[in-house]
Amino acid sequence: MPLALLALAVGAFGIGTTEFVMMGLLPQVAADLGVSIPSAGHLISAYALGVVVGAPLLAAVTARMERRRVLLWLMGLFILGNGLSALAPDHTWLLAARFLSGLPHGAFFGVGSVVATTLVAPEKRARSVAMMLTGLTVANIVGVPVGTLLGQNLGWRATFGAVCLIGVAAVAALALLVPREKRTAGSAPPVGLRGEMAALNSVSVWLVLATTIVGGGALFSAFSYITPMLTDAAGYAEASVTLVLSLFGVGATIGNLLGGRLADRSPRGTILAGLSTMTVTLLLYPVLMETKAGGAVAVLMLGVAGFTLGAPLQLMVMTRAASAPSLASSANQAAFNLANAGGAWVGGLALTAGLGVTSPAPVGAVLAVLGIGVAGLSLLADRREHRTGRVVATHLPAPESAPARAE
Repeated sequence: MPLALLALAVGAFGIGTTEFVMMGLLPQVAADLGVSIPSAGHLISAYALGVVVGAPLLAAVTARMERRRVLLWLMGLFILGNGLSALAPDHTWLLAARFLSGLPHGAFFGVGSVVATTLVAPEKRARSVAMMLTGLTVANIVGVPVGTLLGQNLGWRATFGAVCLIGVAAVAALALLVPREKRTAGSAPPVGLRGEMAALNSVSVWLVLATTIVGGGALFSAFSYITPMLTDAAGYAEASVTLVLSLFGVGATIGNLLGGRLADRSPRGTILAGLSTMTVTLLLYPVLMETKAGGAVAVLMLGVAGFTLGAPLQLMVMTRAASAPSLASSANQAAFNLANAGGAWVGGLALTAGLGVTSPAPVGAVLAVLGIGVAGLSLLADRREHRTGRVVATHLPAPESAPARAE
């Protein structure tokens, strides 16, 4: 695999760390800024809102820019947002800084996915996307625990300062390793905003985005409440939960790499397999969570099943908007964050109804089954578009020419 994929993974590692580390820093932030923990929890929502707003917006407004330059600008915005987070004088300023930090998230993964697929042969494009996303999954194994530990010992501001340093490292890696796009006289010009928007005028694209929302909702319906499941059902002490949750990151890394390899053979088959595995896993949660060993297996399997979907969904949405994939790819990241919020809400309804601490998992299984149904509708839409003469690409367009060496 090209070294440029490592640069993309470094950026993904920083983004994954800043996204999830806030969950471990909430007590310190709340105490330091004089707000309640529920109020501090709005900082998580502010970041997610930034992702949803920034993913399509930044991808659209940078549509005519060279993609390597876009990635550098996005990481610059990432550094700025996290730097302002470290310096925020009060809760309101930190909310604004977290929103700013979330803006480049989706666009980075969207544009980065397109760049990744141009660096490898067509039969390895899903694996290239998975390699970039590995930075996100490894962040849950290393970045988040280390960031939380750093915040507990040196203060939460030190954590965001460290994240800024990761951003600086990502900028250096991107500048050195990601090749510039080389355009020749016969190259097609950038499609621009209008072309990117036109690429979304496809039922197939929207059905892939819907699969991301429903399938991701299944994942987060359970994962949002995994801590009370582990403590109240499986019997883990609160001090042990962080270690057990690292198994989710391990499972996510395994699932991501496995999904990338399988998706190069059959993206849709990989999606259906991932959703089916998630359905079975979530249905078994009430039984698995009766013991500590079962709880550990449940956490690991949820990570594997959930992140098997990442690379194939990203690849499918890009191929179905092949003439202008950046916006569609970024929109898929926004869809994933909508799934985060929606899944947590649906799982919370089950808890509020008094169905038991593990009840969000079977509810998530229902969402996974719905995801299988949406994926089936996507297949029908593809066939219909073929019959009406609108061909759905099976591969992204190959690079127009060999990329120039980065300067």
